[in-house]
Amino acid sequence: MRVALWLLDSPRLGQTPSVKRIAGNLLKQPARKGCVQAQSRLGRLLCRDCGNTRDRRIGLELLRQAARAGDRCAQLELERLSR
Repeated sequence: MRVALWLLDSPRLGQTPSVKRIAGNLLKQPARKGCVQAQSRLGRLLCRDCGNTRDRRIGLELLRQAARAGDRCAQLELERLSR
């Protein structure tokens, strides 16, 4: 998970679609296991960068789960998406 967060937070690397795909794959398992930070980051990634309706729906559900657990970034992202 640390590698995925590092990749996404890297100013130059974090903007590359292939790096986002790698980071997303690295975040999937921790998110499924209930890691709130992974749910929040993967949810934001899916909602912002995927044009696919299915991925966006999964991203919204991950954001909801993270927001219920108290993640402020997920709460703000849900608020932004609801506008």
